Amino acid sequence: MPDAYIYDHVRTPRGRGKPDGALHQVTTLQLATTALRALRERNDLDTRLVDDVVLGCVDPVGEAGGDIARAAALNADYGHHVPGVQINRFCASGLDAVNFAAAQVMSGQHDMVVGGGVESMSRVGIGASGGAWPVEPEIAVKSYFMPQGVSADLIATKYGFSRDDCDAYAVESQKRAARAWENGYFKKSVTPVTDVNGIVLLDRDEHMRPGTDMPALAQLKPSFAQMADMGGFSAVAIDAHPEIEALNHVHHAGNSSGIVDGAAAVLVGSRKAGRSAGLKPRARIRAFANIGSEPALMLTGPVDVTKKVLKRAGMTLADIDLFEINEAFAAVVLRYMQAFDLDPARVNVNGGAIAMGHPLGATGAMILGTVLDELERTGKETALVTLCIGAGMGTAAIIERV
Repeated sequence: MPDAYIYDHVRTPRGRGKPDGALHQVTTLQLATTALRALRERNDLDTRLVDDVVLGCVDPVGEAGGDIARAAALNADYGHHVPGVQINRFCASGLDAVNFAAAQVMSGQHDMVVGGGVESMSRVGIGASGGAWPVEPEIAVKSYFMPQGVSADLIATKYGFSRDDCDAYAVESQKRAARAWENGYFKKSVTPVTDVNGIVLLDRDEHMRPGTDMPALAQLKPSFAQMADMGGFSAVAIDAHPEIEALNHVHHAGNSSGIVDGAAAVLVGSRKAGRSAGLKPRARIRAFANIGSEPALMLTGPVDVTKKVLKRAGMTLADIDLFEINEAFAAVVLRYMQAFDLDPARVNVNGGAIAMGHPLGATGAMILGTVLDELERTGKETALVTLCIGAGMGTAAIIERV
């Protein structure tokens, strides 16, 4: 079975996902095109070698619908023979797109594939694509449906994370992201977004608040308490986990992932395809996995899928140098570190979605690239990337630097 290698990756900066955000006037197509075009241009890539483009997009409706991957590939001047497909596994879509690309290469059916993702959350609202899970009683009841923020508070309550624990983690994420930007750690992988005249609209993550501190976060009210009580979700949570007497609402906008716009692309191929393109591999995708997890807790899937992917790779936690877990909510990462007794110095070392934001369909590809850059910068060898997912799932990949 051929190995799958990462040859390059690129992402846009993340723009605040609001009408006054720097990328609000940029369409989903333009965002995806920016990433794909940058990947092509910086590698002088002959797109005749590209067999497919796989892009994650969580709300593929309106301007983001109709197979955004194919439209973006054409718009980025890839050859007309290059097909495209959009996939959706909620927050892990971007990583799964890369994993799907790797699977095509490893199966020997394709030689070179672009994986990645895009989400314009300021233009196509979160949840715009709807779905049966939250609205159909037959599935909502049996799966203990509740909004993700309520599940995050359930995790914090069940595993003993206080408001101060979550806020302290958020402050550290902001500090790490600010330090990474100041030191130029993201510079080689972030491509600016421009308008039709070539004027730069954004070249730096816009959501960050590097001056965030504990007193500032203490002023924020919990975001999900009223929703949980008035919507009946507190009762749902306690029914699912009767050991919990009452939910401790600890999450708010400051210790949860930011709503942002952004796109990312990762070039994956076989060793032979890389030679044909004149490219040197940067990392090998050693293993990847998906798993379903308990739907009420919902966001603990990274713990379960990490065990699965390590077993699949024949590795242990000690074999992994760096861990990159999406910061959907502070308690998600705190639980992950608690479950594996991880040193925080090995986890999200350059900050994460709490500081920089979470463009749903693109985040997985973004954090894969972030940790690859960090492996190269520090001379480390291996990294594990994972994300929690709505409805209780987890996706992970292990890469090793070449």
